Amino acid sequence: MSRIAIIGGGPAGLMAAEQIAAVDGFEVAVFDAMPSLGRKFLMAGRGGMNITHSEPLPAFVGRYGTRQAQIAPLLDAFGPDAVRSWIHGLGIDTFVGTSGRVFPTEMKAAPLLRAWLHRLRDSGVHFHVRHCWLGWTADGALRFATPDGEVSIQADAVILALGGGSWRKLGSDGAWVPLLSERGVPVAPLRPANCGFDVAWSAYFRERFAGQPVKPVVASIGQSRQQGEFNITADGIEGGLVYAVSAPLRDALERDGKAVLTLDLAPGRSLDRLVADLSYPRGRDSLSNHLRRRAGIEGVKAGLLREFCPPEQLTAAVPLAAAIKALPLPVQATRPLDEAISTAGGVVFEALDEQLMLRRMPGIFCAGEMLDWEAPTGGYLLTACLASGRAAGQGARRWLTESRP
Repeated sequence: MSRIAIIGGGPAGLMAAEQIAAVDGFEVAVFDAMPSLGRKFLMAGRGGMNITHSEPLPAFVGRYGTRQAQIAPLLDAFGPDAVRSWIHGLGIDTFVGTSGRVFPTEMKAAPLLRAWLHRLRDSGVHFHVRHCWLGWTADGALRFATPDGEVSIQADAVILALGGGSWRKLGSDGAWVPLLSERGVPVAPLRPANCGFDVAWSAYFRERFAGQPVKPVVASIGQSRQQGEFNITADGIEGGLVYAVSAPLRDALERDGKAVLTLDLAPGRSLDRLVADLSYPRGRDSLSNHLRRRAGIEGVKAGLLREFCPPEQLTAAVPLAAAIKALPLPVQATRPLDEAISTAGGVVFEALDEQLMLRRMPGIFCAGEMLDWEAPTGGYLLTACLASGRAAGQGARRWLTESRP
């Protein structure tokens, strides 16, 4: 009987376990540092469990940016449609929302996780919580810190599904990076993805508008352009629209030391129309009333104009209209890694073979967010975690049965 140890009880690790558990001749054990499994998965589903997306597969694959070539084979084998079928097999119905995102009918992650764990236990998977992985012993055994002290466990193959570096309190702390790096495994630095950004608000703007949404707007940086909404925070900006452009915004900060997000505060009006509308004499109207009546700009949008435009730009129709259509919002830094929804960076694909096994460490496989890829929110993160977990699980099974010396 071959023993496979899976370290990490999130979606990637559980999907890897599922590929092996139903096959005779294998003993599967899942280890997780937290007191229970799937904690980040449950947190992600707290506002409505977004499982995957219904857009065509070519567009879906394109969401993975510079790593789409490496993610594409995983999604060809287990893409959005397969994810939905798999969930239906757990007895969970799904529906497609107006945005194209796919959700469980109950909009919750907990019923899905319960059904999944029940099926895995019935398949013979053993779960060990409060087992924090510490690396390897001199003879190659796995080291774990437990409430009862350190233990070592031998395994014939290992699947690492330890997550990225965000949400430390839920188990993704990036502590695995030095453990692999010291063994010569190339790991790209972990960076925030789907994250908020710091902005140097004035005290007045912060006190007046923190917590308010800005909608609808179009945000752009470089070739990235998205419509949606975001939120003002005491420290900066966050929310769906910000997350959608976070990768190029973060990359600009790293490359240039500064970055500017350009906002179209009136996406439904052309520049020419705004110039015409704002050219009407103000009379006794205040600037606030003039903006509201002539351009539909009020509240936090008007506050943003005052925050970033010199006074003389607000008094003439042409420059004011230009600011409304292309307001530069300078950002200072990403929010801390631990606050990010996900992380970029991780074990580079060049260090892995087509089965997601480490070339330098035969029998050690990697899956999930600890790989060097990133994607926007909208079901893309979870789908790739599931697909890579499936590939690693099948790879470990194949390696033990066909390729092991």
